Amino acid sequence: ALWCLRMSLTPTRGCLLDLPWEDILLPHILCHLPLQQLLSLQRVSKSFQSLIQLYLANMRCFDSSQIRPAIPRAAFVNLLKDNKVLQQLALQNCSDWLTDCELLPVIEQNHHLHQIQLKGCVQLSRHALVTISLSCPNLRQLSLAQCDWVDSLALRSLADHCKALEAVDLTACRQLKDEAICYLVQKCSRLKSLSLAVNANVGDVAVEETAKCCPELEHLDLTGCLRVKNDSIRVLAEYCPKLRSLKVKHCHNVAESSLSILRSRGVELDVEPPLQRALVLLQDVVGFAPFINLQI
Repeated sequence: ALWCLRMSLTPTRGCLLDLPWEDILLPHILCHLPLQQLLSLQRVSKSFQSLIQLYLANMRCFDSSQIRPAIPRAAFVNLLKDNKVLQQLALQNCSDWLTDCELLPVIEQNHHLHQIQLKGCVQLSRHALVTISLSCPNLRQLSLAQCDWVDSLALRSLADHCKALEAVDLTACRQLKDEAICYLVQKCSRLKSLSLAVNANVGDVAVEETAKCCPELEHLDLTGCLRVKNDSIRVLAEYCPKLRSLKVKHCHNVAESSLSILRSRGVELDVEPPLQRALVLLQDVVGFAPFINLQI
């Protein structure tokens, strides 16, 4: 694709712009170029500017991390103002300036979105999540990690309108309690991945309800959920036969007595068995590596 672009600027050869834009250039050439390079092409000529604007209007995936060092607010608004066909939207590195004012118009005109990444976008409000729930009925993946503005009412709206959700990241959404999580999993029973990490308000009630309502669950992150105990882990093992990974690091009330059930099924856990932890600690402290390796 880069070779074709260079040839298009050489006077002795045919121009790239002579190729059909919507049939050839957009789906077969421009789609292979990084967004940063596409934006640079706009400065080549007015024709290239028109071509790139057409591409932006028909772009299915927008990831702000592709623009370095960071996309400015005005550029973001300009890039997506004509797009109504987005399917994936990732804005995790726009936290310095992204507010409802910039995000809501994009959400409201893109009803085909099925993946949204808003990790760390702390300047948004609960209205952003309500707008997402009302505008994106086919949403399947949503990351709201480190978004303290997410509250129970906004999450209920999401659960009521986005029942096709398969992956939700609520890491460090500290306003949420068991009741809000229970409502979400009751409405969104297709969930395969859920993160409730770093939330001191989440306990056994939420974990048990998740287990009973989401039989397709494959990944659950409970890192730092201090109120989670052994009983809910046993329920998880009983009701979630497809579970592939569980994170319970820093869950001090979860012991090997409940984890061993999952461990025996090959579930990936982020904590070592007690004996192995002790041996590793001994190796680090005493330095008896040959002896320990022999014993293992």
